[in-house]
Parts: sequence; structure tokens; C-alpha cells
Amino acid sequence: MKNLKYTIITIISSIVAFSCSNFEDINTDPDKSTTVAPEMLATQVLVNTYRLSNTSADVYTQVNLFNKHTAVLKSSPDPNQYYFSYWPFGSFGKYKNLTDLKRMVEFSEGALYESSFKGLALFLKASYGFSATLDVGDVPYSEAGMAEEEITRPKYDKQAEVFAQILLDLQQAESYFAEGADFGGDIMFDGDVTKWRKLCNAMQLKVIQTISKKATTDQKNRFSAIVNAGNLMEGNDDNLKLVYSENPNATFPFWNGENQRIDEGVSKLVVDALKNFNDRRLFYFAEPAQAQIDGGQLESEFDAYVGAPTALAAEQLSLNNQAGIYSLVNKRYVEFMDGDPMLLFTYSEQCFIIAEAIEEGWVSGNAQEYYEKGVKAMLEYYMNLNHTEGWVHGMAIDQEYIDNYFTGAAAYASTGSKEDRLEQILTQRWLIDFFQGNGGNYPQFLRTGYPEYPLDPATSLNPDDPTVYPKRWKYPENEQTTNPENYQKAIDVQYGGFDGINQVPWYLKD
Repeated sequence: MKNLKYTIITIISSIVAFSCSNFEDINTDPDKSTTVAPEMLATQVLVNTYRLSNTSADVYTQVNLFNKHTAVLKSSPDPNQYYFSYWPFGSFGKYKNLTDLKRMVEFSEGALYESSFKGLALFLKASYGFSATLDVGDVPYSEAGMAEEEITRPKYDKQAEVFAQILLDLQQAESYFAEGADFGGDIMFDGDVTKWRKLCNAMQLKVIQTISKKATTDQKNRFSAIVNAGNLMEGNDDNLKLVYSENPNATFPFWNGENQRIDEGVSKLVVDALKNFNDRRLFYFAEPAQAQIDGGQLESEFDAYVGAPTALAAEQLSLNNQAGIYSLVNKRYVEFMDGDPMLLFTYSEQCFIIAEAIEEGWVSGNAQEYYEKGVKAMLEYYMNLNHTEGWVHGMAIDQEYIDNYFTGAAAYASTGSKEDRLEQILTQRWLIDFFQGNGGNYPQFLRTGYPEYPLDPATSLNPDDPTVYPKRWKYPENEQTTNPENYQKAIDVQYGGFDGINQVPWYLKD
């Protein structure tokens, strides 16, 4: 990625609202322009798509509980940690961007970069559909964003059909980018169409693997063909990430969040995994436990770090925190306005996706090679990350450390079982998302069971079944009034009429 700072430009606030259902009927002033530069719309939609809807430090703590990377150490149990969320309903809110994407393409007509904006529009629609269907199951997709065509109650497409169309749209988006030119308004890749092409291909791999229980022979062959074609992400410069800045509107959400940090522990699952791998990312993620320091441990020693059990009762976690038993998240996270970027899709994840596919026999290749490339990429990412010097307890990652990483438990389990190797791959993939706020790993945990998220029925807040983790969100609450017939049909066909969080969507069924 070129060094483009994530900036929410002030002119966005003056952009015309294009989400009205009857655009042509809006009163116009003949002395003023009725169009908006496509670059401005691109910026607006990308901000809407990738920025967290609420960027407060308090909310940031909550969204990081979802995948058991951290634990809240307050006496009141947080549903994000012990259940799923304060709010059990999914959202189709990203679909609101489809109207602006349509305008973006219209306003670029005839320009050299028209095809690029078509690619961006189709990629984003596919990403919205991917997120929505993973959240709830069957969703509107083929008729989404068609209010101007008087389709105000879009049908719900079957989940299998949604995934199939997403794959076609990603493939078409890649073709559009291949035909297009670099374009403006892009806060993610600075308009570099080659990076968008690679991402479109890599996302197809992720989609196909996410539906591994249901993937067809043709889809697996498509996976293999993409890998063999080689037009994929090549390193950390190709990572899709949201870069924060010192612009007050674009700061790292946990900046200045010390009041939250002192009650935010690194999970036992993370600490134990990193200790097992002898992984220095532990010193980037965490502070040493005060009780361990008081007992004579040094901050540069792995034994100085103790993770918080995410399934332990909140009252006990709070008491233990007061006693200094746990490692809190690293102090560097609250110090810098332009803190760690939010990683959304990385070269490292792509490597782990391919490594798993090789182990499953979908594609030929050396799984160990991809595993090691994926781990090295993340270690190099932290080695080169800003604002770490002086904050990593004397255990900075350097090239010598990376070159000697693959020993002990971190060495690829070539002589072990396939399950041993899959657990290694999927644990490393899960670690990518530590304190990222993107919530992206949960479907992979549901699909594979790795890593094993702790669950105690005695502390679980799952209202329907405290012995399991939820498999989905409920449909958006307003669908019952705005699209009632299609909503009811969807839950009848999929879930026997019960819109429950523990119902199993199609992609997770054996």
C-alpha cells in the first residue's frame, strides 16, 4: 500500500445524499451542478464501509471480545464476552451504500477509470453480501439496492445462491480492474488497480474456503485455478488495511482509552498460544502481569505474562485484576492517534487459506511453505510497525528472530496428524486479528472449531442454550415490518420458523 493516510476529507459532509428512492424527482437548481465527482463518492463509501460505526474506546473494547482475543476485567459481565453481543440482531445497513456506488459508476462514464469504479462497486457489493449472509443466512442480494427500480421489498436469495453470485461478482470485479486505470478517492490502495485485482482473487479463495463444508467440485477447481494463476497478494504491501492518522476524525479508536485499557486483559487463549510458539508478538500485545513483576519476573520474560480466562465469572476476573494477576493490553495502544491500522485482509491470511487448502487436497503445493510465509509476513509486519520502539519490553522482533522462529511448537507439524497441522494454521490465522476490531475470524471458528474458544455453561449468557456458541445473528429487527413476507419465508424455510441465534445456517451444515 502506498503511504496514503486514512483521511476523512471535510468535503464529504457536503456530498449530496443520493439514497432517495426517486433520484430523478429531486428538485434541482439549474445554476448548480447535480453531479458529484466519482472520487468523492468512492471516498465516502470506503469510509462508510471500513470505519467502525462507533469509534469510542469503550466500544472498541467490546468488539475485540468477540473472538476471545481479550477479556473485560470488570465485575459486570459483558455480553460480548459471555454470549455474542448486547444486540443480537444483524444488519443490512451496508446495502445503503449501493445507491452511492451506482452514482459513482454513472458519474465516471466515459472516463479512463470508468471500469475501475465498476470493479470497486462490484467488489464492495460482494463484500456486503458476504458479511450479511455469514451473519444471518439467506439474504437479499440479487435485488439489493434496487429501490429506484421500485423493488422496496427485495427477495431473500438462498445462501448457496448468494455465495455463488458473490464469487461471480468478485471474478467480474477483477476483470473490471484489469481493464481500468488507477483512480482517485481510494483511501485503501491509493487507486492501485493491480492491488484491487489481487484482492478480488484472494477474496474468492476466502469465500470458497468459508463454505468448505458445501463447496462444489467446480468451486474447488476454481480455487485451484486461482492459486495456480498466481495473480494474488505478494506481501504486506498488498494488505487491505485502514490506516489511521492524527486527523481528529480519523484516529485509532483506542487512542486515549486508558480508562478502558486498565480493565482490558489479554486473553489466556492468546497468551498461551504465543507462549507455546515462543512468539514475541506477546510483548507487542500485552503488558506483564504486575503480580509476576512483583514476584521477581522481568518484563522481557515470557513467564511474566498471564492471560485472563474469558469464560471465568466476571466478579472473579475483576478481583484478580485488582490483585494484578493478569496481563493488560499493551500501553502503546492508547498512546498514539495514528495507532495500529485495522487489518481487513492480509497476505498472511491468504497464505494460511492456501496452506489449509493444500492440507485438504484442494490444490497441490507445499503447505509448510505457505504456513511459514504467512507467519513470517505477520512477524515482519510487527517488526516494521510504527510506534513500537520502547513499548515492547525489550523483546523487539528482528530478522534474526524471524529466521529462527520455526522451532518447537512453532515448527510445522510435518510428522504430526493433519488435525495438528490445521490447528497450527488456524491458530496463526486467528492471531492476525488480535485487537483489530474487525470480528472477522468468528465464521472460521464456527467452521473449523480452531482455536477452541473457552465456554462455561455456568457463565454463558446465551439465552437459548448456554452450552454452545451462537451460529448466527437474528435478522435485522426492522425486516419484520419493512419486508415481512420475505423475512417470514426465510426463517420458515431455513429455521423452522424460529429466528434464533443457535440455528445452523446452510454453510455450517455437514
